[in-house]
Amino acid sequence: MDLFEAVETHGDNHVAGWVQTTDGVRLWVNVRGTGRPVIMVHGWTMSSLFWRRQDVLSDTFQVVTLDLRGHGRSQTTPRGHTVPRYATDVREVISALRLKNALLLGWSMGGSVVLEYWQQYGADKVSALGLVETAPYPMSPAAWNMHKCHGHSVQAMNDDLAAMAEDREGFADRFVNAMFLAGQAPHHCLKWMKREQLKIPTSVASSIYEDYAQRDYTGVLPTVTVPALVLYGRSRHMCFGPSTGRYVAGSVPGSRFAILDKSGHLPFYEQADDFNETLTSFLTQPDS
Repeated sequence: MDLFEAVETHGDNHVAGWVQTTDGVRLWVNVRGTGRPVIMVHGWTMSSLFWRRQDVLSDTFQVVTLDLRGHGRSQTTPRGHTVPRYATDVREVISALRLKNALLLGWSMGGSVVLEYWQQYGADKVSALGLVETAPYPMSPAAWNMHKCHGHSVQAMNDDLAAMAEDREGFADRFVNAMFLAGQAPHHCLKWMKREQLKIPTSVASSIYEDYAQRDYTGVLPTVTVPALVLYGRSRHMCFGPSTGRYVAGSVPGSRFAILDKSGHLPFYEQADDFNETLTSFLTQPDS
């Protein structure tokens, strides 16, 4: 695997460029600041731009964001759209950047990528985990699960995929609006967030959704042996919210749990200051 190829420099402490995976896919990576690495993994059909309000954390930490394959500025490819392959991609970014003692944090589907990483690689190069608005098993029949695929509903999954294929623009509008607590995105947010969502080919979005929705990481949660931050909003229009958060936090030994109740599925965006403060506090605890 090639090392990080920096192609953009924005000031002294921000570089961006490519990491080529072992199966030949080019991933777009941003590195800001110095200090302890904080690696942020975005959700389904999103991109690294969703972490833009976390840029200020680079005053204290080394903030690393990446676009998963087929997402954002990363290479579009028909292959490798599974949670395990995404976790391997994250691992290869970590290796290319020679990171260690990192916090690996995942939002929504990115949380499944984090749990898969833990399952494959454990604490090697990673010393803390972060799970933000994520579900360890979107098809779980348990009461904590707020996902529309609750109860092993393959039909609900297929309905979603059909709706996306039939009207991609309309689906993107509904999806982005639902991420906000009010159920309506501010106009400027809807514009750029929708643009990012539409970058992902429908075939790619469908492939990874099918894989992600059917993976069960509930058994991985109790195996986590590093400090973990579990942080959720109060989603009304989209999963996952407090019930899922309480389950996840109760399943990860010794985890720190926080609810940002003025946000929906985007606590790091809608309540960016509170999110950044909570994350900073977690990372500066002696045992984190």
